[in-house]
Amino acid sequence: MTTLLDPIRLRTVHVVPVTAMTADGRLALDVQSRLTADLVQAGVTVLLPAAGTGEFQSLSTDEIVDVVRVTKASAGSGTLVFLPVGGPIGQALQLARRAVEIGADGLLFMPFSHPYLNDTGVTDYYRAVLAATPLPALIYKTAPIPSDRLLLELSELSQVVGVKYAVNDLPAFAEIVRQTQGRCEWLCGSAERFAPYFMLAGATGYTSGAANLCPRLSLSMHRALAQGDMTTALQRQRVLLPIEHYRARNSDSYGISLLKYGLTLRGFNCGHARPPQRRLTAAEQAEIEVLLRPILAADSQLS
Repeated sequence: MTTLLDPIRLRTVHVVPVTAMTADGRLALDVQSRLTADLVQAGVTVLLPAAGTGEFQSLSTDEIVDVVRVTKASAGSGTLVFLPVGGPIGQALQLARRAVEIGADGLLFMPFSHPYLNDTGVTDYYRAVLAATPLPALIYKTAPIPSDRLLLELSELSQVVGVKYAVNDLPAFAEIVRQTQGRCEWLCGSAERFAPYFMLAGATGYTSGAANLCPRLSLSMHRALAQGDMTTALQRQRVLLPIEHYRARNSDSYGISLLKYGLTLRGFNCGHARPPQRRLTAAEQAEIEVLLRPILAADSQLS
């Protein structure tokens, strides 16, 4: 039997915490626990640990499980914690089964990195993993596969509770939201830069990495959007957009590194991102400190 989840709980900011590491590249689970508690205290209620911003592709199966286990324990019962699944089908099945063991609230299907993708094979993958667990699932779309046609089909499954849509085609997104008529939650997977426009098209929430640094700003932006207060929402967006613009440099290659360094300014030493992620130069660190100073101050004022 599928584990039930109230979809209204998904209508918020889905924060992807960075994965804290020691200087020699091992997991720093004590720091991970403190970061989780800090985000929850700020008001975050949905967490996607060890996902994209959490370096999913650079973590072992055991490491993914450990990060999610600590996150769940530190977040408490009022927070939804999704475990990411992806990679080879055997790994995805193992992760799905272990998600149940550690008390995760659901699964997040990560984007595929396989070549030669097609909807038929992807359907087999999704259905095999869903059959291995009673947990509800989110599907993350960043590419043509899974197609919108397949997403429509999957949205009819009771286990599929939401889709993180990160292809920035707003007319296509609005159309698929219209066709599903509320069967699942449609979420902006492209973070704060695109969230206002996705929510106008029917999204009910969005994913954020920047919220590692400014959770209150991001939550305030979402709250304003949900209330139809576009003026306030865009004011909040303007404050935090420098984070997203910097992360997007050089094909988004600063996406993790900036956040990890920025967290040191908030008192969380999360180490460096693992190769092949970018390591910041001293000059870039100094530049980021100047960029973040007013944003962190604005977030603090909302506490």
